[in-house]
Amino acid sequence: MTSAAQHAWLMLAAGDDRQHGGNDGYDDQPDVHYSWDSTVPNHAAVTEGDLIALWDKHQVIGASVIEAIEPGADNKILRRCPSCDRAGIKARKTGAPKYKCYKCGVEFNEPVTVIESVTTYRSRHDAGWTNLDGCLTGQQLRALCHSPKSQLSIRSLRWDDFRQAVEHAGRGDYLERLAFREPPLAGGHRRATVRVRIGQAAFRQRLLTSYGAVCAFTGPAPTAVLDAGHLYSYADVGEHHTHGGLLLRRDIHRLFDDGDLSFDPATNHIDVKPSVQGYAMYAALHGQPLHVEVTPEQLTWLKQHHEQHRSS
Repeated sequence: MTSAAQHAWLMLAAGDDRQHGGNDGYDDQPDVHYSWDSTVPNHAAVTEGDLIALWDKHQVIGASVIEAIEPGADNKILRRCPSCDRAGIKARKTGAPKYKCYKCGVEFNEPVTVIESVTTYRSRHDAGWTNLDGCLTGQQLRALCHSPKSQLSIRSLRWDDFRQAVEHAGRGDYLERLAFREPPLAGGHRRATVRVRIGQAAFRQRLLTSYGAVCAFTGPAPTAVLDAGHLYSYADVGEHHTHGGLLLRRDIHRLFDDGDLSFDPATNHIDVKPSVQGYAMYAALHGQPLHVEVTPEQLTWLKQHHEQHRSS
């Protein structure tokens, strides 16, 4: 159950689908962070310690507890209807005129463009992230909101009913970890858990479908300990490339991200930094081949990663 200090929110995290006629979208990585700004209704109501469920308009992605919110400032390009000056416009995929205003009904080809100063927000919630892999549909999620007909990207969620629906879908145990997460404590202190990266749901599922439950560096492993590891910096690139990832055991994932483990396509062998070879379980990987077949595109990413961390 939610505590008196907690609220629960259903947050739309649909990548490019969050882009619409009024703005250029948001930078989300659902299992790590969620972004919004002061143009979004409920923007100031979300606080640290709140429970969140993320969805992609079609199904649930996962759930967590907000451990931190990073505020900022930016200039944002907004596109408005030339008739009513509202941002409720959307570009058509086909047909003309290109835009239609869903507030006043006017159709037009060129919106009014303005630059507005906004407050930005980014949550961090990866410590408690729980992957729910689409166990609830978009229709089910809408019905679990306090206002089921709401069209807001951040809408109030009836958490206890959400939890019961997840339990009915056979995934209730996945939310148990969130029951022990608490809001920040007075005085600036907070309880913390170890951060984990599970990987965006669809990206991870594609890798599981392609490779099965196999860590590319160490071999078969339980799915619960396998992350969807990017072969490049997601923070820099900002998107999931189809051939840009491999399944990595969580400890391997961390060492790979830090450059302590890499793969050298020139030798087709795993390269373990000397600083890590003092640990037998990792030293044994040095000079070994990968446990999966990789594509030419993946080899390109692996080469760049190796060169980046071995250039010295």
